[in-house]
Amino acid sequence: MNILILGGGGREHALAWAVLQNPKCDRLIVAPGNAGIAEIAECAALDILDGGAVVEFADTENVDLVIVGPEAPLAAGVSDRLTEAGIAAFGPSQAAARLEASKGFTKEICAAVDAPTAAYGRFDELDAARAYLADQPLPIVIKADGLAAGKGVTVAETREAAEAALSEVFDGLHGRAEVVIEAFLRGEEASFFCLVDGTDVLPLGTAQDHKRVGEGDTGSNTGGMGAYSPAPVMTAEVEQRALDEIVRPTMAEMVRRGTPMRGVLFVGLMIDDGAPSLVEYNVRFGDPECQCLMMRLGGQVLDLIMACVEGRLAEARVHWADDHAICVVMAADGYPGAYAKGGVIGGLDALPRDGFGICFHAGTAMREGQVVAAGGRVLGLTARADDLRTARDRAYAMVEAVEWPDGFCRRDIGWRVLGRD
Repeated sequence: MNILILGGGGREHALAWAVLQNPKCDRLIVAPGNAGIAEIAECAALDILDGGAVVEFADTENVDLVIVGPEAPLAAGVSDRLTEAGIAAFGPSQAAARLEASKGFTKEICAAVDAPTAAYGRFDELDAARAYLADQPLPIVIKADGLAAGKGVTVAETREAAEAALSEVFDGLHGRAEVVIEAFLRGEEASFFCLVDGTDVLPLGTAQDHKRVGEGDTGSNTGGMGAYSPAPVMTAEVEQRALDEIVRPTMAEMVRRGTPMRGVLFVGLMIDDGAPSLVEYNVRFGDPECQCLMMRLGGQVLDLIMACVEGRLAEARVHWADDHAICVVMAADGYPGAYAKGGVIGGLDALPRDGFGICFHAGTAMREGQVVAAGGRVLGLTARADDLRTARDRAYAMVEAVEWPDGFCRRDIGWRVLGRD
């Protein structure tokens, strides 16, 4: 089977690594890829937001399956173009991708099926948003309605912070000038991943991300500074409630509207005293959660993806080991604000590359034979073990071996389970 993965981040490196463990994969191409992906697969320069170009490339290279990694190509309708051309695509249609591309749309769906979520207001005018904000208690959550690479959400503790977040949205910092203002949900966040083939839902796994840039969950929101899997807060009872009260009603409503969801459903939840509420939907694997999931799933992920694409999820099963995985993200100094690119990264050749530890590349490139930083989040040091503490120690040992003066990481990934020792 010839497979094309769209994307060039840590998520796509992890997907590529896992897919290559499956003997059904004969050839793997990743577009555009990165320096780490280029060591294990072919990389191609391709505009992954151009559905026509992706179809032409897939046809020329005799691609049997396209796995769409990031959200932007899905929102641009690339999956639709592939499906129309008769090329198997793992990723939802543009219409179904609105579950991520529009937070207001997701709120509308939740209201239709009475799914538990935060009370909200949705506005496309600044004055109306300010008037609504004035009557709401603090803290308050300000969300840019469209895609914002994980950075369009502000938890405002003060009126001034909330006003500043509104101004950013209506100044166009995150794309279209539309905002969702939500009540603040208390509890513990978790990421719940499911595969959906339009009708059937297969729970895939759980993880917990660390969104804030600083230790103790302080500082600005980021795309994610680390994650671990599984998430203990997602007990069997909580998972079942999330399926029954949130996921399955949403999927049924999407079918009713003629826009069935097919692909990965990333369910962001807030758990309070065993009761889950929806924070947001994404329609692709999370990053860095994907790195942890792929370390635990290995090659079987390709079989699960094919079952999803072919509408066979009802017969699919996930085979879990009793293990744990953790990913520690190394980012460029200054991230998520302004940061420098081009710093040389050393020590990578000495890192493990097996089922117990691997360095997944994100924002990297090759320059004169050396790996250099080319983005904000740059490396994902990921380890697996029988227990989370051992996995954490392995991941941080890998961090210590990396020679990159311009990088930093959080030192408390997994703190909710392990404490800050």
